[in-house]
Amino acid sequence: MSALDGKYAVVTGGGSGIGLACARMLREAGADVLIVGRSAARLQAAADAVGAAWKVCDVSDGESVSAALDGVNADILVNNAGAAESAPFRRTDRALWDRMIAVNLTGTYLCIHALIPGMVEREWGRIINIASTAGLKGYPYVSAYCAAKHGVIGLTRALAVELAKTGVTVNAVCPGYTDTELVSASVGRIVEKTGRAAQDV
Repeated sequence: MSALDGKYAVVTGGGSGIGLACARMLREAGADVLIVGRSAARLQAAADAVGAAWKVCDVSDGESVSAALDGVNADILVNNAGAAESAPFRRTDRALWDRMIAVNLTGTYLCIHALIPGMVEREWGRIINIASTAGLKGYPYVSAYCAAKHGVIGLTRALAVELAKTGVTVNAVCPGYTDTELVSASVGRIVEKTGRAAQDV
């Protein structure tokens, strides 16, 4: 019997990168897995590769989250969906700011809010928020992203205390630079906007 036999896991941003790696490991440990994200083609390919189910979901949109997760009885939630846009702070307009908060912080809130009632009722749940070292310190040119990820860390800490006696644990993982499409694209934008060499970013 595998460690997670009988458990159901939801992985947001599960179509590639860290999310796909998490989905694969959860499947190998015996869990049934649902991956969600915005690209149907990418989700289909990822789901076929790891043996998961999939649904299209924009985590920054409450109606989309409800459509994807209502009725889902998840034991494990991996909040991995995210986006990283870069600009000097003086050129960080409200639209960029709102996008970073919506995807990285509000999306985490929405998915937890959708799935936590069932976890508390069953007195068992595991919530893993993929934050970032940007949630622990500051980096230039990604102030909005840093602010959002600091928010994820704060949310994680608050919920961990609030839910401590319910059987539901809440933790954050803070990766540094990881060889994923998201990081490569973010570095490329910083190079384009600042003229710095990629190895200096």
